[in-house]
Amino acid sequence: MITGKKVQLRPVSLEDYKRTYDWNNDEETAKMGVGDSLFRLSHVSLEQLEDAYEQAILKLDKRDTGSFSIYTLGEKAEHIGVIGYRELHIVSRRCTVGIGIGEKAYWGKGYGTDALKALVHYLFQTMNLNRVQLDTWSGNVRAIRSYEKCGFVIEGRLRNDVYIDGQYYDTVVMGLLKEEFQY
Repeated sequence: MITGKKVQLRPVSLEDYKRTYDWNNDEETAKMGVGDSLFRLSHVSLEQLEDAYEQAILKLDKRDTGSFSIYTLGEKAEHIGVIGYRELHIVSRRCTVGIGIGEKAYWGKGYGTDALKALVHYLFQTMNLNRVQLDTWSGNVRAIRSYEKCGFVIEGRLRNDVYIDGQYYDTVVMGLLKEEFQY
């Protein structure tokens, strides 16, 4: 397990995956997490979610992807979100990360920042990567602030790339190099 100051990253269990059902079906939570993919990932049945667990977690090619559940630290550890990496390129030593805090009570309290720092530390120190990148939609201001707190810098924008709630937003591309990261 990967441990930060406020959270622990654990392998995703079926129970964890089922817990995301509520998050995926809450429009505000889902929109912040997936932006313009809301229509594909929200309003799904629990049965569809269970089927997806087998494909998304159990049959995951662990050579280039890793998924974790985010739990709070302490005696009453609570599952509050998901985090992971994908598109691992071992020759260039880079990957793309993604995170979502599903429990709204934990929004804006540093849990996402801590989880991302813990994962990035693992990727740089244990996996010896040199670069980590991510992207989000420009309307997700809280996420961009969190990424910047972790050391990510905006490297580019894809203008009017996503359509959310009747409006176009840019996709913001951010990156972090091993030499820039401070844990």
